[in-house]
Amino acid sequence: MRIAVTYENGQVFQHFGHCENFKIYEVEDNQVKSSEVVSAIGSGHGALAGFLQGHQVQTLICGGIGGGARTALANIGIELYPGVSGDADASVEALLKGELDYNPDTMCSHHHHGEGHDCGSHSCGENKHGCAGN
Repeated sequence: MRIAVTYENGQVFQHFGHCENFKIYEVEDNQVKSSEVVSAIGSGHGALAGFLQGHQVQTLICGGIGGGARTALANIGIELYPGVSGDADASVEALLKGELDYNPDTMCSHHHHGEGHDCGSHSCGENKHGCAGN
């Protein structure tokens, strides 16, 4: 199984659509066998689902994620665990143990000119072009 995590500086990056890197974990017998950080620069919102599919990812752990991305991932069969924050490696280990703290209802929506919104457990602002974790 291959698990991807939106990734920045060892942490779960908080806005799927602006994610520049994913850490992809190869899992066998419920154990991480290997991992690598893969650049997604230039993919953008619409292409990220295809990017993950091209890397044979079955599961995604992320922070905030919009409705369109949720639909695209569902259409290609990628299991989604949104609303996660903290250490990326620890998040994967928690998922494998059945202990991952995530929020299935986490949703990001776009906003303009200082309007705010909430993406699950974090506040969203202009930092990182959308959703910024604490």
